[in-house]
Amino acid sequence: MRTVDAAFARAAQEGRAALVGYLPAGFPSVGAGIEAATVMARSGVDIVEIGLPYSDPLMDGPVIQEAVHRALAGGVRVADVLTTVRAVAATGVPVLVMTYWNPVDHYGTETFARDLAEAGGCGLITPDLPPEEAEPWLRAAARHGLDRVFLVAPSSSDERLGLICEACRGFVYAASVMGVTGARPQLGDAAAGLVSRVRRHTKLPVAVGVGVSTAAQAAQVAGFADGVIVGSAFVRRLLDAPEVAEGLASVADLAAELAVGVRGLPGQAIAAGHDTQI
Repeated sequence: MRTVDAAFARAAQEGRAALVGYLPAGFPSVGAGIEAATVMARSGVDIVEIGLPYSDPLMDGPVIQEAVHRALAGGVRVADVLTTVRAVAATGVPVLVMTYWNPVDHYGTETFARDLAEAGGCGLITPDLPPEEAEPWLRAAARHGLDRVFLVAPSSSDERLGLICEACRGFVYAASVMGVTGARPQLGDAAAGLVSRVRRHTKLPVAVGVGVSTAAQAAQVAGFADGVIVGSAFVRRLLDAPEVAEGLASVADLAAELAVGVRGLPGQAIAAGHDTQI
């Protein structure tokens, strides 16, 4: 199992950004979700985010909300999330869990940290947990050697950026635009400025997410960020597929195309006959 630090370091040595891919656990089923995340890891994604399905996903747009709804309707539990983490970590790709805080708090912060570490997980991305309220998680993460990734936004003040960066380990998650997740035809202009501002406060890698869905967009973000995060576009490939096997093939195609994009060569993906538009 590689660490998040090692994944970013390897990408930097290769002169490119790291590719981070997200899929929720339990979608389309627990088993198929494991297959999809594993395919993603083997097709060019450097770091995998496994979403913990939650009934009130405030930050998520309609695509991820639909997938999460189906996972919950299928009966997914925290144990299934940990099973997914274990299976994907076995590929050697670092795995983080993306989760709202309520399920972790309900499970027990210390217990969750212990079980995540035992499953081979590298840490948590916590979109709704302010650093000021995160002390129990910061302590538990330190005890179990887990990364803690917090989010910054274009609206974050410099004072707040400093506070959030101080709490982060692994990398800093920079939301490219204000609003919920989802593929966008064009990315906002604020992302590059936000990354520049974040770098004044930390030496950690800065990865940009929210809206990236094509190789061209991945190349654009890779021009100024250390990592490119893609979620809704992968989920959409599974939602749109009439059969699981077709969805897995489509996820693999997208991962390969985006892997070309983070190397700054999106035209090669198109020349190879792959159109990344969602």
